[in-house]
Amino acid sequence: MLKGISPLLSPDLLAELCRMGHGDEIVLSDSHFPADTFGQRVIRADGLRIPDLLDGIMPLFVLDEYVDSPVFMMQPVPGDDLDPSVEQSYRKVIEKYYPDCPKTERVERFAFYEQAQKAYAVVITGETAKYGNIILKKGVTPC
Repeated sequence: MLKGISPLLSPDLLAELCRMGHGDEIVLSDSHFPADTFGQRVIRADGLRIPDLLDGIMPLFVLDEYVDSPVFMMQPVPGDDLDPSVEQSYRKVIEKYYPDCPKTERVERFAFYEQAQKAYAVVITGETAKYGNIILKKGVTPC
């Protein structure tokens, strides 16, 4: 156990967060996401909700300041309803650590899958919210 680090972050997740370089992306996926199909590095965080995991990650993670948005979520498929409380719960945590974070960029479903396929890692969570996947782009960690 380490002081100041959330006990929700497993040693595997901490190691991968440390190994990520600037511009690398990490997917926090809902429990239905095909992570093993898309991800080269898959980390299990079963039972954890994404807002709770974000609250553990964000104090340790620098968001990329050199892009239009360092935060991505999937657009709903035409005909599907989007629950705005899902994004709001994520943004509440992100803005706690990055109050000036640009608006979340919504990505078409198959483009989101392509982006996830190129991501550094995919974390499978216990999140069950529809369209609950989120991608974070890492920035340059200050010295």
